[in-house]
Amino acid sequence: MSSPQKNSPPNAGSSRREFLKRTAAAGGIAGILANQPAAGANTLTKLAAPYAGRVIGANDKIVLGFVGVGGQGGGAHVAQNLEHYQENNVALAAVCDISKHRVDDHVAKIEKKTNVKPDGYEDFRRVLERKDIDVIFCATVDHWHTKVSCEAMDAGKHVYVEKPMTRYLSEAFEIYDACKRTGKLLQVGSQGCSDRKWHKAAEWIRAGKIGPIVMSQGSYMRNNPHGEWNYTIAPWAKPEDINWKMWLGEQIKTGHSFDPDHYFRWRKYYPYCSGLLGDLFPHKLHPYMLATGNPEFPVRVAAVGSKAFKTDLNQVGRKPEQATQYVRDVEEIIQLVAEFPSGYVMHVTSSSVNEVGSSEMIRGHKATLTMGGNKVQLNPERPFAEDIEPETSEAFPGESVAAHHKNFYESIRANKQPNAGIDLATKVQTVISLAEMSDRLGVMCYFDAKSRKVTDKSGKEISQLTYGWDKNS
Repeated sequence: MSSPQKNSPPNAGSSRREFLKRTAAAGGIAGILANQPAAGANTLTKLAAPYAGRVIGANDKIVLGFVGVGGQGGGAHVAQNLEHYQENNVALAAVCDISKHRVDDHVAKIEKKTNVKPDGYEDFRRVLERKDIDVIFCATVDHWHTKVSCEAMDAGKHVYVEKPMTRYLSEAFEIYDACKRTGKLLQVGSQGCSDRKWHKAAEWIRAGKIGPIVMSQGSYMRNNPHGEWNYTIAPWAKPEDINWKMWLGEQIKTGHSFDPDHYFRWRKYYPYCSGLLGDLFPHKLHPYMLATGNPEFPVRVAAVGSKAFKTDLNQVGRKPEQATQYVRDVEEIIQLVAEFPSGYVMHVTSSSVNEVGSSEMIRGHKATLTMGGNKVQLNPERPFAEDIEPETSEAFPGESVAAHHKNFYESIRANKQPNAGIDLATKVQTVISLAEMSDRLGVMCYFDAKSRKVTDKSGKEISQLTYGWDKNS
């Protein structure tokens, strides 16, 4: 990595002291910074042993640091935390991004809203050094999720990491092991898990109301004639603003020179993302697996995708800001089927070329749950209609990032697992990663949770995908 550079003015130390003074007056975080290195310290070596972090009580202010403040990190996590910082009793203390523009922009937004100026950083390790920070929001490009999350937990921070939790399967277990080793909490940013209808479904399933689960089906569908994720390239995106070497990191073996298309539209390219599997599938996989009442690792996963439609080349009606010189690596439609030890089978589809979704439901042997809208509806199967009454739940508020944040803070204060915690998240990531392997390698992937190995039907081990495994990785 390039040497760190802090994007704060020369008097950052006094700015930070002022931050602590003002937030302490507002809610009391005095004493958090005991043994904290000076603001100008340049000690970026990884901690020799995990730092436990402070114990956070029910009434304590939780101090936040944001790593990655692009569309989701800034537009969702900074924005929603600013909207609810008083009711959630949190302080926004640090902003980190490899773009100077994005750091400055969000530092200014936080200061305007809270009257407290956070510090800005380019290197996330500077944020992790700070013992006053309790939580890291990681909303970087996918290939940085593991490194940021693991080092943050070793530094005593709880972690809210955007979905997908990791880029590759082996990294999921790196995060899992770090979480168990440090005792820190991790929440994956699949906000559907904080939609109460999925918890109601889990309650009914655990109570045996639908009998053994047979299968579930869901979809996340879009239709973008000019190619999904061809986001507008901002004029400030220049080499002098963006630390491209740091953005790529040591993970990316296909060292692409600075390219704003890759920077803004990275979800189109396999080195950084698994496309629909990484971006949209988590919104379905997390809630559906939560709703089983007993999430399991998959036994086997198969996936088939296609990118035959080449929407990136469609010039009809294309706006100038949608122009792209590249055709995507990732699929434009993909379906997966996963089987679990209980015999339950899950089918999920996602598309960027057709927006009509399938019916959202969980099928049991005795009854079926329909999950559309904001209610859960139970309909008995015909052979059991005399024994089981149809039932409809109350109406629940729709899913929201704000509710998912609130659940995370409540979990930290109560020292309990959040709705999209590490156990669920690791199982979901296993499904995602096996699906990518299946689609790209053309095989059915079998998984052994004890050995963490992937095999074919004959038991022959399949090498897991990782950085640099082919020319598109």
